[in-house]
Amino acid sequence: MIYFPPLRRLLLPATIFLAVVVFYRSSFGISSSLPSFVLHPPPPPPEGIRIPITDIQPEPLPAANATANHIPPASKFFYDLYEGANASNATKIYLKPIDNPALQILWQCPVKANRYTNHIRISAIVRNITQIPPDPLKPEKRIFWNPTIISLPYWAENQYLVVSRIVTDGNHQENVICEANLCYVGSAEDAKPGEKPCTEDDLKLLGPAGGMRCASPPISLNVPPTPAEQCFGKFQTYVDVPGFHDPRIFWSGKGEPLMMVNTQSVLPSPLPRAESRYACFGLWMIDLRTLHPPLQNLLASSPRYPSLGPLKSYPTLTELTRNPPSTRATIEKNWLPFFTANGESYIHYDLSHHKNTSIRGRTFAKLLGNGFTTTNLTEPLEFPCLIDEDDKEGADPVTKGGTWHQATNSLRLILCNRTDPTCKSTNDNTVFFAVIHRKFPNYLHLPLRYERFFMVWQAVPPFRVLGVSKHPVLMANETASGWTEKENWDGDGEKGGLVMEKGGKGHGRIHHHHRR
Repeated sequence: MIYFPPLRRLLLPATIFLAVVVFYRSSFGISSSLPSFVLHPPPPPPEGIRIPITDIQPEPLPAANATANHIPPASKFFYDLYEGANASNATKIYLKPIDNPALQILWQCPVKANRYTNHIRISAIVRNITQIPPDPLKPEKRIFWNPTIISLPYWAENQYLVVSRIVTDGNHQENVICEANLCYVGSAEDAKPGEKPCTEDDLKLLGPAGGMRCASPPISLNVPPTPAEQCFGKFQTYVDVPGFHDPRIFWSGKGEPLMMVNTQSVLPSPLPRAESRYACFGLWMIDLRTLHPPLQNLLASSPRYPSLGPLKSYPTLTELTRNPPSTRATIEKNWLPFFTANGESYIHYDLSHHKNTSIRGRTFAKLLGNGFTTTNLTEPLEFPCLIDEDDKEGADPVTKGGTWHQATNSLRLILCNRTDPTCKSTNDNTVFFAVIHRKFPNYLHLPLRYERFFMVWQAVPPFRVLGVSKHPVLMANETASGWTEKENWDGDGEKGGLVMEKGGKGHGRIHHHHRR
């Protein structure tokens, strides 16, 4: 027989324990190191510190190059603040950092720039993308543009996921999604892993160079509407244009497939509503698995690590913010996310000073969750690499009036040989890089030309900018608008003639893609 003692036997010990707890709380208070006793509200984030570089030392650092709009390379990519043992604010000095052997390849340029356009042409070519799948059920009359792409896991049936905008009548925005594959032309030895040979039907749509093609019909992406509460004055008309635009898709540091979009709308929706509190055009984040269930099934079918896939940090549409509120703009665009090796998330807002705004130089912040961020984390003493210059008298009309814009997602790059079996990621050999644009407007202030540059920054805090390419970059089959064909191909010799010949056969000699 099981025997349970009467509860009255526990009465005395319970009374003694309660008395001890009451005595402890009343006599000694609550230790801040014991969060289980009491919830402590988090401290408010500190205000960012911005110190003009001219206030730090009597002799300012070199002025930005007036032609290329960035600091001359080789000797002054960035500066470290050195403080002696007894240094005061008056004795702080800047020193050139010790040369890092892993970064030396970034400071070398084996190709001469075009003497007319100032561009550097690389051997890679631009290839086309089509959203028309094989054997379509009906003729496709829609026009697709501004594609954004991520690669799919190795066990997926197809290689890539593509999201594109559709050209509409201007009264609404529409975007579609599909899985896609690359096809190659020529020898299989030159093909990249996973590429398939192009069929005759592929070449009719993509051109002689091949490219990327949807494997199935594109499906419309439906994103929850977001009422535009901050559209006033000349921006009032944007309230009546439903749908999201300028999507960017990417993998987070935790393996989540995310999409960042610009959006505002007042249309009803069965999905949760999200009110914009910060801007007329805000930037929002959502996990693509919420919008495209096949992606959830794919990530849950890993042959090596069976699971339901990474947890969702953004299961619903979440607006991203700037902190403090005084730094927010009516129209927010082109933010650039980047993720550290341990999965922490950051948002890069701006590259350079914006005229007629409170933004002064480069700004980025850490994402804290639910779209909230820290204040600007750029080092107060970091010298800006880029500037937006005012138009000057006598300036070349083709190159004046440009502004810097972030363009692509970021990638984390390990600077060592791919075939080196001892290669490991370290703080010294690992960097982030992204493509940025120099946008030039026409007399109507509409995009006339985009020039492509590369920006490289540290992969660990404080994420200093290490360098920006001195010359804009063209692919082998591109030309730059604003110059003649002869000027574009000057100095390319036989190689240039070969590329031009291929272009004449439909290889696709094109101008820079317009991206607003």
